[in-house]
Amino acid sequence: MILNPYESDELLHQYLVFHYASFEEQFSYSLGASDALGFPQRCALEGPDYTALPKEARALDLGCAVGRSSFELARVCQEVIGIDYSQTFIDAANHLKINGLHIARRLDEGSTVTQIDIKIDPFIDRSRVQFEQGDAQQLRSGLGKFDLILACNLICRLSDPSSFLTRLSDLLKPDGQLFITTPFTWLETYTKRANWLGDGAKSSFLELRRLLEPKFNLEKSWNLPFLIREHARKYQYSIALGSRWRHVNLNRELT
Repeated sequence: MILNPYESDELLHQYLVFHYASFEEQFSYSLGASDALGFPQRCALEGPDYTALPKEARALDLGCAVGRSSFELARVCQEVIGIDYSQTFIDAANHLKINGLHIARRLDEGSTVTQIDIKIDPFIDRSRVQFEQGDAQQLRSGLGKFDLILACNLICRLSDPSSFLTRLSDLLKPDGQLFITTPFTWLETYTKRANWLGDGAKSSFLELRRLLEPKFNLEKSWNLPFLIREHARKYQYSIALGSRWRHVNLNRELT
């Protein structure tokens, strides 16, 4: 049995820092990589086209981790549901929803840590956000339809990403938006090689596009770097591919 690493205390605090610590607390060097900070915020605020969303939009944040992107969506959306497979992450997100703050332990060197008090922006209405543990591939019934779905850095951690992608249209309203990011980091720990998108991951984005079309139209794609701190001198710098899709309105297509 493979234990879920996202239930570990180490990754919980690593992700709390990744999502909520200030840029200076995450990366204090006057070197490159600052463009990769603030990834959860950028996904929520730069990924969707908010000018095209209805006034009381519903949003679904799949793979929300410890919740930063869900809270950022609540700046605009009336209702946000954040779902993650890790109960530990969801417990932390709910703690932030209830209390507006959390303690994160940032690893500096060896066993030396710095305690960081993280807080939710008081201008965010936390009551708009609901967090729950769940499997993105087996979502509970009764979720309803959404105007916006985020799935950031999720698909290459699923056992069957193709099946997940083909089901997304059932969750979106006509003209609803889907924003996906992924670095296409395929690992057999999470996804059998046979299930990697694009013939053994030779052309993952082309396969992602094939699976989403014709129910979705691709509006835009661009690179989104992100930086995860492990300790003061070790970071993960990755480049996710972001893509925004519009759910085809069949009624309008027929007129």
